[in-house]
Formats: sequence, C-alpha cells, structure tokens
Amino acid sequence: MTKHGKRYRATLEQLDPTKAYSPEEAVDLAKKTAFAKFDETVELHLRMGVDPRNASQQVRGVALLPHGLGKSVRVLVFAQGEASRIAEAAGADYVGADELAKKIEDGWLEFDTAIATPDMMNKVAKLGRILGRRGLMPNPKSGTVVAAEDLPRVIEDARKGRVEFKLDRTAIIHLPLGKVSFDSEKLIGNLSAVVEAVVRAKPSGAKGQYVRSAFLTTTMGPGIRLDLRPTLSLVSS
Repeated sequence: MTKHGKRYRATLEQLDPTKAYSPEEAVDLAKKTAFAKFDETVELHLRMGVDPRNASQQVRGVALLPHGLGKSVRVLVFAQGEASRIAEAAGADYVGADELAKKIEDGWLEFDTAIATPDMMNKVAKLGRILGRRGLMPNPKSGTVVAAEDLPRVIEDARKGRVEFKLDRTAIIHLPLGKVSFDSEKLIGNLSAVVEAVVRAKPSGAKGQYVRSAFLTTTMGPGIRLDLRPTLSLVSS
C-alpha cells in the first residue's frame, strides 16, 4: 500500500469522498489544495464505458485548448523540399528528414509533438517503436500527418495547446488542462474544450453510458470526483 506524506494527507482531508463536485468547485479545490513547490499540471481522467479491446469502440481525437497548456511546445516536422521551407517559415523548432530520423534512432527526443507530411511516412514508420510508446508518432487520425499547405495551421495549433487523447488499455482517457496558476475561468474553458472533443469522438460501436466517471487532479494531488451532469453539460454551454 502506498504511503503518502503529510501534505497529501492534509489535502485529502479537505475533500469529501462521498461528494461529486461541479466543475467550478473541483477547479477551485484543485487550485486551493495544490501543495507542490512547482506549478502543478491540472489533469482530467475519464473512465469510459467502452471496450478497449473492441476495434469499433476506440476513442481517439484532438482537443484544442483555448487557453493553452502553460508551457512552450517544441514542434518537430518531418518534411523535405518545399514542405520543409514552409515548416521553417511557420516556426517549427526542428525540421528535417533522414538526419532527424537517425538522430531519434540514436536516442534524441527533445521535442513535444511531431508532425509529418504524407511523403515522409515511409521514413517515419521505422520510428514507430520509439515514438509510439511516447505518444509522439505522427498519425493521420490525430491530424499530425498533413499536406505541406496545412503545416502552418497545424504548427500554430500545436503551439496554442493542441492535445491528443486516446483510450488506454484500461478504458481511461488522461488529459492535461493547464497549470494550477491559471485563472479558474481558463481551466474551465480548457475543460469544456476537452470534454466536447471527447464527446464528439464517441465511436459508432459505443453502447450504454459513454462516460462513466470523471476526476480532476493535479500532478501531486488526489483525485477530485466530478459530477458528470454539469461536466458533460459544458459541451453545450
């Protein structure tokens, strides 16, 4: 059994384990109870009512956070020729082809998101074992394999706070919402955006209750149960 420190236990005492909190209450609690000496990340964890083993019930998508993530995002683009010039002009941090692939194979991973043009995927495919496990593999379904003319938009989205999400093997989706230092209104705005994106990503094979539970937490803090009704109503608010 995991033993928690005094600060964690003190935080836990401020929560009612029998209560499901409204989004506003949960955000305020997360900010109030954050105790780490660094600016903790506020996270959303959703338990989904789908079977992760069923191909027709996979949940995957992208959310654009209106208030960003509170950190600088290092963007890498696999491109060549005119596409590489477009990517550089759009402000990508790293642009290249074979030399970048070789660098990654040698262990370099100093970037936060990877984008590729379709013609580069034969080179990128061999990096699947390295990038896939870290959630960095470019993928058409997540909008990170795009034509050269779309690179400026996708790079800009990544800078602003583009978050990819995917159902894990335990049927849970984990999403960052921003930093504890954010205003409550900004965290609610980001929460609304990610909830809407997850709802829109509902697969055709999903049956019954789509979202079964939702918890808000910070990097070091305990989970704060969200009341599903007001949380899901953020979609239309």
